Amino acid sequence: MAALVMQGCSSLSGSGTGQEGKAGEERIREQPIKEAPARAVNPDRSELSARHEAESGKDSLGKDSLMDVLFDFDKDSLRADALPVLEANARQLKSSGIARILLEGRGDEIGTSAYNLVLGERRARNVKTYLQHLGLSVDLKTTSYGKDRPLCFEHTNDCMQKNRSVHFTVKE
Repeated sequence: MAALVMQGCSSLSGSGTGQEGKAGEERIREQPIKEAPARAVNPDRSELSARHEAESGKDSLGKDSLMDVLFDFDKDSLRADALPVLEANARQLKSSGIARILLEGRGDEIGTSAYNLVLGERRARNVKTYLQHLGLSVDLKTTSYGKDRPLCFEHTNDCMQKNRSVHFTVKE
């Protein structure tokens, strides 16, 4: 009986059964990894500026776009330098007669997508609350793109700072 058990174990492990050649033949060859085209990974400048311009609402205002509100790393509270930006944006929105704005919260590339989505939403809501306290009667909607839809694509501290923001998009 012990001989049968030993024979069964050796055939299961593939040692000493004479079937080693077959195991090598049954292997599946891995497909080579194909490189993504450079355009899909790193869009060219004209494509980025067109997308940014479309998101920024420049054409709707007829002048410079509304300024982004920047945030500190891992924070959703408004910085002292954000308050004058929000006040200037509010004045510009009141004088232009724009009725609808989308506040797009974003995060940098650090952390998970889920975490940055939540953080971006909290940032957008804090901007909305402050604008409402300023008496802005524009229809304000919030959304979050987290880290999945950055405004800047470089891996630098300046770029990550631009992505830790709330971006104003004019909706018609």
